Amino acid sequence: MTGRIIAVMLIFAATSVAWMFLGTKTTARTNELDGRLRGKVAGLWGKAQVQEAPRITYHYKKEETRKETVLGKDNKVESVKTFVDVVDVCKALDLDSSNINVALRLDHRKKGLLWYSLYGVDFSGRYTATNQSYPDGWFRITMPLPDAKAVYDDFRFMVNGREVAFTKGDISTSTEQGLITYTLPAKAGDSIVFETGYRSQGMDRWLYEFGAEGVSKINNFRLAMKTDFEDIDFPDSSLSATTKAKKGNGWGLTWEYKNLISGYSIGMLMPEKINPGPLASSISYFAPVSLLFFFTFIFIVSTMKNIRMHPMNYFFLAAAFFAFHLLFSYTVDHINIYLAFAISSFVSVFLVVSYMRLVVDPGFAVTYAGISQVIYLVFFSYAFFLEGFTGLTVTIGAIFTLFVLMQMTGKVDWEEKFKPNGTPVRKPAVNPAGVRTAPPSAES
Repeated sequence: MTGRIIAVMLIFAATSVAWMFLGTKTTARTNELDGRLRGKVAGLWGKAQVQEAPRITYHYKKEETRKETVLGKDNKVESVKTFVDVVDVCKALDLDSSNINVALRLDHRKKGLLWYSLYGVDFSGRYTATNQSYPDGWFRITMPLPDAKAVYDDFRFMVNGREVAFTKGDISTSTEQGLITYTLPAKAGDSIVFETGYRSQGMDRWLYEFGAEGVSKINNFRLAMKTDFEDIDFPDSSLSATTKAKKGNGWGLTWEYKNLISGYSIGMLMPEKINPGPLASSISYFAPVSLLFFFTFIFIVSTMKNIRMHPMNYFFLAAAFFAFHLLFSYTVDHINIYLAFAISSFVSVFLVVSYMRLVVDPGFAVTYAGISQVIYLVFFSYAFFLEGFTGLTVTIGAIFTLFVLMQMTGKVDWEEKFKPNGTPVRKPAVNPAGVRTAPPSAES
């Protein structure tokens, strides 16, 4: 008995190593594909977008007096000349108000072993600013775009109610983003109303930042966001919505502030689908736990029923378990993830049940081997689809297993079962026609 237990443990260890290799290989395939495909997807669709608030500055000219001293012999002052310079002054203006509307439309796309969370965005904003005290000059609006290489359809740029028609020279690009600037003559006390909007698309997340650097002062701010998806989540270091309401298949969210000082941003993370690659890797890494439960259950039940199972029987059972993960890992990137899971589960359970039917009998194969495999392999593996509930699901299954085994073995004389050469052998009888009959009495 001790030798058989050691052999079964070695089979379990070898299969666990194989699962570690499979999980590592699947992870490497996923990372390799993601490294190649993410850039291509971003190039075709667009990167994560960060829309910064526009910057409105006021410029005017100012005379500054300076004096220069002319020295003669022995460094004596000969004369003092006075000069008047005209310098350009630039003052950043706080926005008096910001009224922004954003609509996000989710669009998942699958490439290889990964789903990418893409989205379309409709953006519009209305901003006001006032020259409170500076002399005659001009306003300058600097409108940053999220990405110089993105697509902006139906682009609108209006100043004081009039559409601005840009030429190519009006749009300058920096290293990371496009900048659109516009100047407008103004006098002391003048206000400016700036409106803009566009339709674009991006990936993973959308952000709105109040300023490019540090803490910003925000007056009379309102941002209304609509989503066509229910699973909403805010990025780290961002402000949560002040109000939210369910609307159809999505949400209506509002951020509204009267007088805010903050260095945080506003944003939305796109919901992620279950990614086949990471899921297959996680299930493979967890597989030894499933096999341990299964081996323990089969070993205890077979010992109770006086069924002698050779270590080779356990080897083939482990191979049938491994077949599930191998098949799932290489079909999940070609077909629907749930279909791949169903096919892999059926194949593995069929291998185990059909094999145990030959080793013991059909009743044992279905009642004990088949049902326990469904619980420990299929049910435990499916728990990884339930994000956030995987650990709880497996814990409940483990406690249930412990309860069942304790009830089944409470009156078993384990000393009798494990004594040397004391394990009976039960072999199903087969008549000449090949039909199994009731098993004979156990023999030593």
